[in-house]
Amino acid sequence: MQDGPKRVTTTGDSERPNGARLFDYYLGGAHNFAVDRALAEESISKFPVAEIARTIRSFSRRVVRLCVEEYGIRQFLDLGSGIPTAGNVHEVAQSLDPSCNVVYVDNDAVAVAHARTMLRDNLSAAIVLSDICDVGAVLRHPETRRLIDFTKPTAVLMVGVLPYVTDEPAGVVARYRAALSEGSILALTHLTKDVEPEFVGQLVDLGDDMGFELVPRSKQDVEEFVCGLKLMEPGLVLAAHWRADGEVPGTSAIADASTYGAVGMV
Repeated sequence: MQDGPKRVTTTGDSERPNGARLFDYYLGGAHNFAVDRALAEESISKFPVAEIARTIRSFSRRVVRLCVEEYGIRQFLDLGSGIPTAGNVHEVAQSLDPSCNVVYVDNDAVAVAHARTMLRDNLSAAIVLSDICDVGAVLRHPETRRLIDFTKPTAVLMVGVLPYVTDEPAGVVARYRAALSEGSILALTHLTKDVEPEFVGQLVDLGDDMGFELVPRSKQDVEEFVCGLKLMEPGLVLAAHWRADGEVPGTSAIADASTYGAVGMV
């Protein structure tokens, strides 16, 4: 393993690949280094991980537009956001209504450092360095309290993050849901273990190589996470097809089938 890629750390130095910067590269962002690009290209050559990233981001964009245009929501909590790169929540929401407030949350100091640089001139968007499983800390954080009033409808996005929650993810989702007022929306995606087990196993192995645990789950597992929400049509389906309206971003069949998505109202 001496000749392989170095493991991710939170020091942010340019000689170590970082998961948030890899995702940024997959999405065509500019917040990545040569070491990230090398590992990203290596992974892309083996399986369609970039297509999965684009599928997840496309789902997020559709949800944000829906929240702003159809439900009048003007405040967003994006959990496990990574670097808010191409097509991020605040760009989409604020392009529709500049009054929208966005709080990103991530436990990766590298992602947070990049994001703070990106958001320094945007008083209506901020990022919080916190573990999303520490719900109280996230909700009580000064930046969260500055930008989000939970007595008003809020959109909580858990897009791409739940496979990294290894301990009682349903409980984590439930605690955020309990903090929301009527008319709020919760959206999530999740890597599935129901199809293409070899491919999913490769993704899990990539996570191991990067130093983090990735847990795929069944549709039945994910149904538990959204229990109690009023699911919007078409319910819990493949994220690539959730109200896609022709926006499916050219994914491969394997990438298309890899991720569930759902949106529900409190």
